[in-house]
Amino acid sequence: MSMTLAERILSEASGRKVEAGDLIVVNVDLAMAHDGTAPLAIKSFREMGGERVKNPEKIVFVIDHIAPSSSEDVSKLHKLMREFAAEQGITNFYDVGEGVCHQILAENHVEPGMIVVGADSHTCMHGALGAFATGIGSTEMAAVFKTGKIWFKVPETLKVNISGRLPRMVTPKDVVLEVIGNVKADGATYMAVEYGGEAVKAMSVEGRLTLTNMAVEMGAKTGLIEPDEKTVEYLKSQGRPIRKLLKASPEATPAKTLDLDVSRLEPRVAVPPTVDNVKPVSEVEGLEIDQVFLGSCTNARLE
Repeated sequence: MSMTLAERILSEASGRKVEAGDLIVVNVDLAMAHDGTAPLAIKSFREMGGERVKNPEKIVFVIDHIAPSSSEDVSKLHKLMREFAAEQGITNFYDVGEGVCHQILAENHVEPGMIVVGADSHTCMHGALGAFATGIGSTEMAAVFKTGKIWFKVPETLKVNISGRLPRMVTPKDVVLEVIGNVKADGATYMAVEYGGEAVKAMSVEGRLTLTNMAVEMGAKTGLIEPDEKTVEYLKSQGRPIRKLLKASPEATPAKTLDLDVSRLEPRVAVPPTVDNVKPVSEVEGLEIDQVFLGSCTNARLE
């Protein structure tokens, strides 16, 4: 049976062959919540009658969104997370100043083939490492705390084939903005956006993380890239184990396909009012800039 990468990973996780549209329940390998979402998840867990989390070793807490604390109320939320983690034996706890949640997951926890959920919409970033990763709400995270499981509808796949060599000063961020400009903000709703092609193979893992991070900006369930030798080297460099390097069937037929040649792509920028209102930088040349922000989960790597 031919399978897309999303179908392959979810088949492995569910213990049976699945295809787009199937409803499945799978074990969660990694669950992350930060200070913007963990407090509500903890509250909901208690309201569900939760006493002990199912798999404390699979839970990651990060304090990174309002850090350091800006008020007494925020400090109380941070304290709630610290106390809950200590009570439940959640040792994967990253306090103020230890990093952005998604960088922490990519650099310390995510492995190919994992089922990764995070109470943050950009959890889809971790598909760059060959995991099925997606964002969920705080109340659903509470259910994951309690049961260690989650249900999914297996998504259809949008295959994005990226060819050509990136010109000088053009980055994966420009590539994904061009993809979003073509697909539009709701053009991949509940789909798995699977990236491939020579341009993707040439990218570093750090660059690939930017591609998959922004899958949610197209409405997607996740972004995915098949693990390869660069994925393996990235994990080995951090002393990480290598799980299953699952791949799509060569004959798999995605629901949609986008072919993009980036050999002549110039830097892109998304301008108001929407993320899919993407233009070449040359069209906004000379526009006065009032403020610049460097970093975020999408771009926060030294590369």
